[in-house]
Amino acid sequence: DAGSCNGCESELQALNNPFYNLHRLGIFFTPSPRFADLLLVTGPVTHAMLGPLRATWEAMAEPRWVMAVGTCAVSGGIAGGGYACGNGLDGVLPVDLYLPGCPPNPAAIIVALLTFQGRLPQRVLGGRHAE
Repeated sequence: DAGSCNGCESELQALNNPFYNLHRLGIFFTPSPRFADLLLVTGPVTHAMLGPLRATWEAMAEPRWVMAVGTCAVSGGIAGGGYACGNGLDGVLPVDLYLPGCPPNPAAIIVALLTFQGRLPQRVLGGRHAE
């Protein structure tokens, strides 16, 4: 959470419930960035969260990836460019995967994670359906 309204976090928490059951896919939330391969970032990246976000990124072991979850992390959303925050993750961390939505639903998050892992084909390239 880099300054979000917690809508995206609510959807991420749903991934642990019995309906979505993210664990069945071999994907787990970790208690420490030292054990993580992928950093899921939500929120427009407020100035107050910039330092902790970079510290979290630095604490991750290589190889490491970043996923911008939600419109705020992708572009700043409704609060983007205001006095307290920037315009999302661009220029803050190297983003490997963008998942827009306000908030993206748990099924979309699962599809994005599986696509990122190469377990599902990528269906959109450059804003168009891939062949």
